[in-house]
Amino acid sequence: MSKGGLNYRLVIFFLAVVFGLGLSAPTFLQTEKGAKISLGLDLQGGLYMLLGVKTNEAIKSKIKSIASSVKFFTDANDVIIDSLKIKGESVTLTLVDPDEEKNLDEMINKVPGMILEKDGLNYTLSLNELEKEATKQYAINQAVETIRNRLDQFGLAEPNVARQGKDKILVELPGIKTGEDEQRARELIAKAAHLQMMTVDELRSDRAYDMSDEEAAEYGDVILPDARNPKQRHVLKEVPILDGSMLTDAKVGFDKMSQAVINFSLNSEGAKIFGDFTGKNVGAHLAIVLDNKVYSAPVIRERIGGGSGQISGSFSMEEASDVAIALRSGALLAPVKLLEKRSVGPSLGADSIKASTIALSLGFMLVVIFMVVYYGLAGVIANTALIANLFIVLAVMALFGATLTLPGMAGIVLTVGMAVDANVIINERIRELFSQGTSISRAIEKGYDNAMSAILDANITTLLAAIVLYAYGTGPIKGFAVTMSIGILASMLTAILGTHGIYQYLMPRIEKSKNLSLWFGIKGSAK
Repeated sequence: MSKGGLNYRLVIFFLAVVFGLGLSAPTFLQTEKGAKISLGLDLQGGLYMLLGVKTNEAIKSKIKSIASSVKFFTDANDVIIDSLKIKGESVTLTLVDPDEEKNLDEMINKVPGMILEKDGLNYTLSLNELEKEATKQYAINQAVETIRNRLDQFGLAEPNVARQGKDKILVELPGIKTGEDEQRARELIAKAAHLQMMTVDELRSDRAYDMSDEEAAEYGDVILPDARNPKQRHVLKEVPILDGSMLTDAKVGFDKMSQAVINFSLNSEGAKIFGDFTGKNVGAHLAIVLDNKVYSAPVIRERIGGGSGQISGSFSMEEASDVAIALRSGALLAPVKLLEKRSVGPSLGADSIKASTIALSLGFMLVVIFMVVYYGLAGVIANTALIANLFIVLAVMALFGATLTLPGMAGIVLTVGMAVDANVIINERIRELFSQGTSISRAIEKGYDNAMSAILDANITTLLAAIVLYAYGTGPIKGFAVTMSIGILASMLTAILGTHGIYQYLMPRIEKSKNLSLWFGIKGSAK
């Protein structure tokens, strides 16, 4: 053991303290620059929602997508088909030219999970049970990612979106303080943002008001309302030309009348489909449909290349921005429904912060007083490591942009106890060696060696438990696990490495004093 002066343990401890103070300062001072810890829903107020996913609708969306693929293939390869319709969870069509049967069969068989039933040249396409279940699971996972992306672009700080149970989604939105913000966030979450390009049925467009939905379905049509005037109806071919899955970007712009519009771009496949269709259907109407509402149905004047288009609909700037966000982040394959909603007021969050701060401060002070009274200057050294531990925990949380919740604060309180526990074990081992007549330098060195196994066992088992909590827990539980894990690792640095370095630095003074009561809180003097 080195005799006084700087040592590598003390240098590492000093650097860790500088790191802790430097990165936790923006959080304490609330400066504009620098990484800061965000407060969770329970500390700053906000909105809690539990959503259900209508997974059966994902099957219908998948079937409609398959119908679009079949139509694109047959149009591109001049395969003539008739009566292409969507009936529940299946697609039906009739092949006109028997010579094309092999080509159509090969195309259909390439679609995974497809069940093909044929009656002569009449085809019925549906999904097998395995593919249906996979589609439902994908719809739930896609909804989680889509909602998270939307809320990130919406500008909310640290939204928590996580799957819960079999088909539910937990959404926590800290910082939602007004009814307007809450309503806007709910609409953005629930918006399907399903963009489709659909053909107007020119033969039956004049029957929009006297034809039932059932009769329209017999012709392979669907009747949808106008976005500006819900009383106005449009008769469209049910199988879309293309959908929002081929969209790559959506931005707010302005038309010639300075009205907010949404300009969108398509990928290469979508651009080709769009260009080919408009080139073959000059003079026909093309409807731009968003969430089953017709925003416009202009006449195709010429082939439209470049893979771009525009959605206009008397949007306000806020509405256009939210629609663009929803389109960019992707359409929901299956719609979501609100199952449960709770609002946490900012005053309740402030009360929680106050109560938690009092608990943390009181617990911390009691520990500090106990360590000084019971262990003397060794307790002061332990408390120095304890304070450094708190700053390091907060610094790491700020560095990774973690969110602090009430369970997270509980985790910090727990790490305070665990950090002290390590020093208690070390001090008791040192005291035992003093009672056996061991010299100061050897007692401290052996004390750390003897305490190491107990400290490592306790910390590693607790760390494993925290990892399991993080892996299988939800929002608040994850917060508790994160703070506890960071605290355990920080305590091993400060309580073991840091205090050992301080003892090494102070060794000449301790040996010169030989006052065990002053340094370690026990009677007698050392050899």
